[in-house]
Amino acid sequence: MTNSHGPRHVVVTSIERAAGDLVDQLAPVGTATVHEAIGRRGYVGPHIAPIQHGARIAGSAITVLSHPGDNAMLHAAVEQCQPGDVLVVANTAPSTHGMFGDLLATSLLQRGVRGLVIDAGVRDTADLREMGFPVWTQHVSCQGTVKNTPGSVNVPIRMGEQVVNPGDVVCADDDGVVIVARSEAAWALDQSNARLAKESETRARLEAGELGLDFYGLREKLVAMGVQWVES
Repeated sequence: MTNSHGPRHVVVTSIERAAGDLVDQLAPVGTATVHEAIGRRGYVGPHIAPIQHGARIAGSAITVLSHPGDNAMLHAAVEQCQPGDVLVVANTAPSTHGMFGDLLATSLLQRGVRGLVIDAGVRDTADLREMGFPVWTQHVSCQGTVKNTPGSVNVPIRMGEQVVNPGDVVCADDDGVVIVARSEAAWALDQSNARLAKESETRARLEAGELGLDFYGLREKLVAMGVQWVES
């Protein structure tokens, strides 16, 4: 975003979100299932990891494009958050700064925000876990920030390999973060439920003693690739 005076920095105050019931139903599905069900898409990458264990959320993305080492726009974003949202923060260049801590988390909890995804660093991690505010981050860092540089809120951002648009559905758990386009939320839920049903059938067969080697057709496939079963 540019104009005749240079980059245009904006805070977009009105965005579309997926229906709340769709978002809520995606939360317990799990990122691995959602990722597979929508065609192995949406995964932001292994560099974004949780600071806690056991959290499983889904929410609508409030996006932030920030300058490295400056968290001014995170404070601007708080005002735009509604219950059920997830704050997603990307930086214009790599950053290891602890851009988020317990004070910002307090503001977000007050507004009903379900979690944070950030490609920089967070700090106060013990406090964040105690508060029950889930975070997925690239770094844990006590390095401080400033509040001197403009950025934007609710614009398209890039998180790893994924473009995140405001209002997209953010699914996050112990396995990572998956982004579902807002327009695909209903379809993604249908695909995920179908995959869960199929996995339930597979689990029953495994519990009955069947081998995935056989019912997946892997034995014949491996033989065709030259694998031999030998006694020694």
